[in-house]
Amino acid sequence: MNHSRVQAIALPRGSMESAQATNKVIRNTYMLLSMTLLFAAATAATSVVLKLSHPGLIITLIGYFGLLFATTKLRNSGWGIVSVFALTGFMGYTLGPIVGHYLGLPNGGQTVMMAMAGTAAIFLGLSGYALSTKRDFSFMGGFLMVGILLAFLAGLAAIFFEIPALSLTISAAFVLLMSGLILYETSNIIHGGETNYVMATVTLFVAIFNLFTSLLHLLGFANSSD
Repeated sequence: MNHSRVQAIALPRGSMESAQATNKVIRNTYMLLSMTLLFAAATAATSVVLKLSHPGLIITLIGYFGLLFATTKLRNSGWGIVSVFALTGFMGYTLGPIVGHYLGLPNGGQTVMMAMAGTAAIFLGLSGYALSTKRDFSFMGGFLMVGILLAFLAGLAAIFFEIPALSLTISAAFVLLMSGLILYETSNIIHGGETNYVMATVTLFVAIFNLFTSLLHLLGFANSSD
């Protein structure tokens, strides 16, 4: 009997279809993620070149959560793609003034490049680990949800009360939390917990965005203390 025929018989049809669906979600997620990262980088660069000012905390939160809500509602339609680009483009715009600030500091260019390299290394390393080992990290879900919420609220407190030490602590916490989120979401895609590539893209993009800004804050502080 032909060997390929034996394999076809040995694999249940449901398992084959499930594996194909998972591979499609992975492929579409990383394709869309790559495009949104490039688009956000372009809007951030434009913001830096034009020296646009930061929209402020209130507008940033309204814009982010408003576009996130729209993306969630539209995730199963073609408009979901448009909403993803609107969300990531807006986040890129808000990132521009932050990057511009660090570029204006001594060794600022080196700080930004180190943050970019660190973000890329962490994301590729953790994603590669989750994809190759196929370990289930779903157990991290509850911890990450509570941790991110607490870190977000603490971050707001650090801004309002102007507490640099707390702000640095929050940045360090976000590096760990976003690293965990990358593992969790990649595992979620592999094991069929996330079947919508639009929402998978948003989650991974937000993790990369926060990872980069947190590393930028920590490295900027380290360089300023030298």
